[in-house]
Amino acid sequence: MATTLHDSKDVLVGRAEQQMREHFADSELTVRQKLALTCRIAFDGGHDSGLAGQISARGQAAGTYYTQRLGLGFDEIDEDNLLLVDEDLTVLEGRGMPNPANRFHSWIYREREDVNCIIHTHSLHTAALAMLEVPLMVSHMDTTPLYEDCAFLKEWPGVPVGNEEGEIISAALGDKRAILLAHHGQLVTGATIEEACTLAMLIERAARLQLLAMAAGTIQPLDPGLAREAHDWTSTDRRSKANFAYYARRALRNHPDCLTSEVDL
Repeated sequence: MATTLHDSKDVLVGRAEQQMREHFADSELTVRQKLALTCRIAFDGGHDSGLAGQISARGQAAGTYYTQRLGLGFDEIDEDNLLLVDEDLTVLEGRGMPNPANRFHSWIYREREDVNCIIHTHSLHTAALAMLEVPLMVSHMDTTPLYEDCAFLKEWPGVPVGNEEGEIISAALGDKRAILLAHHGQLVTGATIEEACTLAMLIERAARLQLLAMAAGTIQPLDPGLAREAHDWTSTDRRSKANFAYYARRALRNHPDCLTSEVDL
């Protein structure tokens, strides 16, 4: 006989969160493995604009981070060809050079101690939306992790290889996890690689939904209170880990060369 049919929403949410903590444990993947998987996940999820875009994650030493080698597409990244660089983009581990546009990552890491991973791409639908100079509109429950959590930079500062662009983009991002960059693309951050990966997949879907809805009519807003509740419910660490594990299993089926050793997902 059912015993929960009269429980309050708060009680049911609390129970579900406890169950997620029990069933979705911390991953044993290394930073390199998570980044390589994220590159393949992003590529399959529409973040496939040639060599444009960068992914990075903090290294163990202060002022260092891992990123991909310039000249390789997201679909070519594996755990062995990632670079470890410092804030000057000097290569500390690996062969090749990083994308010079990685410079603005250093500015974000300096401003945001809570950020441990950054994903910047020119994915198709976010880039198309950026051309319209309109902010991302969150009006569907699936995209509520981005509700009031996606900034907008309307003025394009040009190619982001200088320190000026780092200051502009990090200031525009503020304390939010994502930003739509006009005439450019998108950027998401995460306290974990799993969180950033989930948001990267989500912002591209959100932009696609917005473009489809704008073509069909007028987008109607969500109730703010309910949207904030959904934002918090869908933004937990365990949910990000569950999402990432699913995306990673799918990526490994499509890209078995991504990792050099077998992993349990």
